[in-house]
Parts: sequence; C-alpha cells; structure tokens
Amino acid sequence: MTTAVTAEGISKRYGDTTALEDVSLSVDSGDVFALVGPNGAGKTTLVRTLTGTTTLDGGSVTVLGRSPNQVEKKRIGLLPQSFSPPERLSARELLVYYAGLYDDPRPVDEVLTDVGLESADETWYTNLSGGQQRRVCVGIALINDPDLLFLDEPTTGIDPAGRQSLWSLITNLADDGTTVLLTTHYMEEAEQLADQVALLDSGSLVEIGRPVDLIEQYGGGTHLHIETEYSPHQIESLGVDVETTETGLRIPDVAPTEIGEIVNRLEAQGIDYETLTWTEPSLEDVYLRLTSETIDKLQSSEPAVNPVRESR
Repeated sequence: MTTAVTAEGISKRYGDTTALEDVSLSVDSGDVFALVGPNGAGKTTLVRTLTGTTTLDGGSVTVLGRSPNQVEKKRIGLLPQSFSPPERLSARELLVYYAGLYDDPRPVDEVLTDVGLESADETWYTNLSGGQQRRVCVGIALINDPDLLFLDEPTTGIDPAGRQSLWSLITNLADDGTTVLLTTHYMEEAEQLADQVALLDSGSLVEIGRPVDLIEQYGGGTHLHIETEYSPHQIESLGVDVETTETGLRIPDVAPTEIGEIVNRLEAQGIDYETLTWTEPSLEDVYLRLTSETIDKLQSSEPAVNPVRESR
C-alpha cells in the first residue's frame, strides 16, 4: 500500500506557545485517518502544516510524494473548520462557481448526488439545515476530484442526523479510493470512521493505531455501574470486586451473562438500586486513560452505554 502523507518530527511554535512538538505519522492511501483531541490539542495546526498553509519550525512533511507546496492543487481538497460561502447562492450555484476554479472539475450534478443534495440544489445556502450546509462545503472540497481530502472538524455543530449522513459520505469516499484525513473531538466519530487514529494532547502525539487495537490495549474492560445507596457491610457481602463512586457502585470486567447473577446478589443483600448501566470500553476511555483529560475539556459525545434495568 502506498503512503499519502508522511510527517517526521514536525514542530510548530507561535511565540512562546508550542502548538506541535515532534509529531510523526503516516497515512496510507485510501484510508480514513483521524486526528483526535480536544480544542487546543494542535489538530488544526497539524492540518495546516500538512497542507503547506503554515511553515514548520522543525521536521518534514511529504504529501502524495512531494512537499505540500509542490503538489498539484487539484489533487488535494480542504474543508477548513470555519468556512462560510456566500449565503445567497444556491447549492448548485456554489458548486458551479468553485468548479470554475479548476480546469477539469467533476460534474456538478455528480457531486450534488454524492453529498445528497440533488433535491435541494436550488435552495439558498442560508436556508439549508446545518447538516446540509456542511454537505455543501464538503461538495466544494470535492469538486476538483481530489486524491487526498482534509476535513477539519467536519461535523461540529451538526445535529445527529446530519452527522450520520456525513459519516456515510466519508465512508463512501474512502471506499472509492479517496484518502481522508479528518480532525475531530468526537471520539465516537473517530471510532466509527477511522482506519487509524492519532491521539493528540497539547501538541504532542500520545498514541497512534487502529481504534480497535487502542481500545484493546488501553481501554480496560467492561463495567457495570449501579446507582444506589449502600453500606460497607453490604458491599463486602457481594463477593465481587467493587469500586465506589459518587452515585453508587462500579463493578469492573462484567460480562453480559454475569449481570443476572450480580442482580441476584444485590437483592440477596437487600441493596436497592435505581439503575444498572453496562458499558463497554471506548476510544474515549483510551484517551482519558492516556492523557488524564476531563470529560468537559474533551467535549466528546456521550459514550455508548447499554441501560440494563431501571426503577427499582
């Protein structure tokens, strides 16, 4: 497999602030590669260095076999985090305009179909939903038929339905051979889409790998969370390893088949509970374990949980 992007030991500083420090990564052609971390982790700065829109203070970058500034512009598509096209133009008019910037653009109708806007092509940009507006922006980044597509926080501020739609679009692009490098602070998004993820924290690369491998290595096991009031004696009598939390109990490494037995033990000890929630480890758990970030700073979506039983 060929390599689309290579970064070796890149660093970037703004005055006394270190935005990137000795970051190295490699993106295979045709993969979806996610740069993951909270706001301020260095994701946007890294995209700027990879696309040649900012200079490096150290290290080197190769994109599609060349220096970023030497790559043919038609081979790269870029959707910045903040991008606002003229609002009083329709989706079709916007794509026609940006298509005119290239010698051999993709057919506008084809791109409208790819981004799911063929039925809203004559609607002004300002009258489209947030998800539709973001799909127009993705369409603009696709109009030159790029081999490599950079998407900086593509689903920020979009409702869940719009996010799912963009996820499908990104997956389809990769299936058709486009290399996609995206930034996100939504752990679920990276876990769902990416072949490889790079976890960034304060400008440094914490870890890199396939989501499933990172979760297996760092995520820990499953947990059963029990919202309850309890006494120390009752906990000791359960006969399982138990951790106390602010709202009740947490039992690690619980298989789904073991939940019934734990419920029986709770009832046998007279421990009343409000809810039981079984959770599997996720990419968010990996990030928190490796960086000690708080949930609020991470700004991630809610982790996937499985409510087991409610209302005792």
